[in-house]
Amino acid sequence: MTKYKTICISDFHLGTTECQAALLENFLKHNKCDNLFLVGDIIDGWKIQQNKWRWKQSHTEVIRRILSLSKNGTKITFVTGNHDEFLRPFVNQFSLGNISICNQAEYRDVDGNLFLITHGDMFDGITRMAKWISLLGDSAYDFVLWINTKFNYIRHRLGFGYWSLSKFLKHKVKKAVGFVFSFEKTVTDYCKSRGYDGVICGHIHTPEIKNINGVIYMNDGDWVESCSALVEHYDGRWEIIYWKNLQK
Repeated sequence: MTKYKTICISDFHLGTTECQAALLENFLKHNKCDNLFLVGDIIDGWKIQQNKWRWKQSHTEVIRRILSLSKNGTKITFVTGNHDEFLRPFVNQFSLGNISICNQAEYRDVDGNLFLITHGDMFDGITRMAKWISLLGDSAYDFVLWINTKFNYIRHRLGFGYWSLSKFLKHKVKKAVGFVFSFEKTVTDYCKSRGYDGVICGHIHTPEIKNINGVIYMNDGDWVESCSALVEHYDGRWEIIYWKNLQK
């Protein structure tokens, strides 16, 4: 059991077949914190709209684990994302015990840095300018994941390790999109103009900690492929950890 000051996780996409819910529940079982930020795309509402909802028992176990953390004193902040945007009309209207819901949050870390915590979709030119393009991209991503599954089955039979075709392709696509819309620069420029020392986000499924023009940029990744979390130690260090195997 490891305890942190803060844990930030996002992009579970509960309700989809791609969600690594068993690993996520196992991570939450073995890692505790004072503050837990759920940084958007926790429940995939787009799949409900597309009639592709796939809810498993392991997804329920993730919810139970989060509620258990709340019951035992963890302060939980649910920051909405574009896939769970159906919750946005209810932000700041209610809280459930130690669980609150919002569109954006602020957090001051151990070292005194003030962070904006946002899912990040509002800074993504694709999502902001044309939602139908994002929906098309989501469907294409599902198709690539399906191809990736078949591809890695063959690799496994041939004795090779796992390789994520979908992550490779998505990374290339996001790089191209980033050239036009400059996601990371846009979000850090915004934070700098608002007086924030840094930003914590998700959305693009790429774990990262770096400094951009004097602003601390941290992305906690996802629980579809990266299976990553952003954690703050009690001594002030921030770290990305990966959870690839179930632990007893």
